[in-house]
Amino acid sequence: MRLAVNLGYWGAGNDAGNLALAREADRLGYAVAWAAEAYGSDVPTVLSWVAAQTTRIDVGAAVMQIPARTPAATAMTAATLDTLSGGRFRLGLGVSGPQVSEGWHGVRFDHPLGRTREYVDIVRLALSRKRVAYDGRHYQLPLPDGPGKALQLTVHGARTEIPVYIASVGPKNLELTGEIADGWLAIFFAPDFAPEPLGQVRAGREKAGKTMEGFDVSASVALSIGDDIEACAEPVRPYPALYIGGMGSREKNFYNQLAVRMGYGEAAAKIQDLFLDRKYREAAAAVPLEFIDSTSLLGPKERIAEKMQAYAQIGVTTLNVSPAGNDMDVKIAALRTAAEALDLAGVAA
Repeated sequence: MRLAVNLGYWGAGNDAGNLALAREADRLGYAVAWAAEAYGSDVPTVLSWVAAQTTRIDVGAAVMQIPARTPAATAMTAATLDTLSGGRFRLGLGVSGPQVSEGWHGVRFDHPLGRTREYVDIVRLALSRKRVAYDGRHYQLPLPDGPGKALQLTVHGARTEIPVYIASVGPKNLELTGEIADGWLAIFFAPDFAPEPLGQVRAGREKAGKTMEGFDVSASVALSIGDDIEACAEPVRPYPALYIGGMGSREKNFYNQLAVRMGYGEAAAKIQDLFLDRKYREAAAAVPLEFIDSTSLLGPKERIAEKMQAYAQIGVTTLNVSPAGNDMDVKIAALRTAAEALDLAGVAA
């Protein structure tokens, strides 16, 4: 198992600090620095900045939103980033959710599985530098009734095969991820609950005639160092509260549904009610300590090393740590502690 750092969203006044995190992760031998986008900063710009100021660490999109770009535009961006970074780019994709897709991008949130499948097909076709002609249900290239013609990507990228990851939560999307992607970007990954989603990913691999060999199970976890577990959990609380309570509507929130499947139905309903009533502190306080602890790395180095062993044994190949809190010195120290814990755990790849 390898470590990665999740830089999250950019532009919240922590830009210089996030760059410092990426640089420290690079120095420590972390595998990837991931960045996210919603409706603020965009991933490609951030990753180009990070790649220009690091040397070894891969830069990954977690994720580039499918409704935000045509598949051809995503292939252009991926090839350009991979070239500029010297072959260090990883492409993570996700369908986002109805509120962002329809409210921000003006793209109907329908047929997410079919659209994802065709999107990945076209991205890979373009990156292979073949002429792009595609006749799908959701994408037709060239358009059948106009002057367009099949074109070929003109960028000679560092690689013709860039690793494609999918951020998936629901059972059918997990199976699709296993079938068509090179890796899974997992959120709220708990080793005790992992057999269910990993089984769905594995089913997709088998459907495609593949095994889990070479497939990157890339799980994101909060990281908070200290001797008091409850105190460690406090700076983590706002994150699950946001996703379980407010990342989507009351009727369609994939992360809330995930919490329900994990056995936290009553808590998930309470968190959502409080969050949608704009009672954000109360929503954070309502997140069960057990949920935070099971999906995070909390405590002293030795306890974190034990948890890393559990992640590795269940099948995680990349552990994406997100240091909690606002103190950048503390967050950088947490990265170092995580690296030491991985050595202590004896599961480093």
